[in-house]
Amino acid sequence: MSKAMCTLVAAILVATPVALAANVGVSIAISQPGVYGRIDIGRFPQPAVIVPQPVIIAPPLPGVVVQPVYMWVPPGHQKKWTKHCSRYNACGVPVYFVRDDWYEQNVRHSGKPKHRD
Repeated sequence: MSKAMCTLVAAILVATPVALAANVGVSIAISQPGVYGRIDIGRFPQPAVIVPQPVIIAPPLPGVVVQPVYMWVPPGHQKKWTKHCSRYNACGVPVYFVRDDWYEQNVRHSGKPKHRD
C-alpha cells in the first residue's frame, strides 16, 4: 500500500468524530484476506479479540477523538506493539488484536463475510 494511502486513511480515522460512528458497523477496508493489517469489520460478525481492552501506544492529539480499529498481526508484532505499530500506521490509535481462529474462519478462508442469523 502506498504511503499516501496510509496517510489518507490515518487522517480519516483521526478526523472522524465519535458521534458519527456510534454503534455503526462501518470501517475502511485496506487489506485483503491473508494480509496482516486492519480489518473491515463492517462486513463480518463481531471479532473475537485477544485482549478485551484496546492497546494504544501514543495518545491522540488533544481534542481529537480516535475510533478503535481491529488488527490482525503476527504474534510477535502484537507482543511488541510499541516496536511495530508504526508499520501499521496505528501508534496513536486504540487497537483490538483479532484472534487468529476468528480471522481464519471469517476472513481468510471464506473470502466472503459470514452473516449472523
